[in-house]
Amino acid sequence: MERTANVRVAAVVALVPVGLLAGALSYGRVNVVPTFDAVPLDVHLTFRVALFAANGVVMPVLMGVAFAGAVWLAVAARGRLRAAALAAVVLNAVTAAVTRFGNVPVNDEVRAWLATGPTPDFAERRRYWGILNDVRLATAVTAFAVLVVALALARAPRPVEVSR
Repeated sequence: MERTANVRVAAVVALVPVGLLAGALSYGRVNVVPTFDAVPLDVHLTFRVALFAANGVVMPVLMGVAFAGAVWLAVAARGRLRAAALAAVVLNAVTAAVTRFGNVPVNDEVRAWLATGPTPDFAERRRYWGILNDVRLATAVTAFAVLVVALALARAPRPVEVSR
């Protein structure tokens, strides 16, 4: 595959899942989290645990594909686009790490609350989860923005003039 074609394909493979991840986390922050807060606690816990079950499959796959796509773009590209792709790789890694080592353990606590009832510090644990959620949202959106800006600024290859 020609290098410019490889970079174009890598750009799409990076941009789409990185954008989907940023969008999914944005939707959660803007719509799902306020809904959790608006319903009674038993409804909140039941819905949240059901949502975790679905997200436990979808989000790790999406994060992995976003990371791999950004890595491919970093390998295929040169110059500023490579630097932007490397930044997206790091930001996606931070998003995944915060999720795995921050949000998921709190989610496991919440899952236990469904059976036993919330612990006395449940409000603090929910606030902590919210902070972690905001961090991963910021890193995911920043990764997407970095790629969008870098791709918008990337120079298109100049057409080759053919003499007649």
